Amino acid sequence: MYTTTWCGYCSRLKIALKSAGITWTEVDIEADPAAAEFVGSVNGGNHVVPTVKFADGSTLTNPTIQQVKAKLAA
Repeated sequence: MYTTTWCGYCSRLKIALKSAGITWTEVDIEADPAAAEFVGSVNGGNHVVPTVKFADGSTLTNPTIQQVKAKLAA
């Protein structure tokens, strides 16, 4: 999951993922220029977080926990 330290939506999603028992890797786009470039590339040039990248390479931007669960179940 691509995040920033100040992102409230990121914090909310991390709490929901933890409650659901879903593990994730966190990448701070302000500390990793390549990550920021990737996030911009999948969000029309905008650095929108949280952006979640899945094992199949697909992404969801600011997803709900239900959207994450559905994607993982697919």
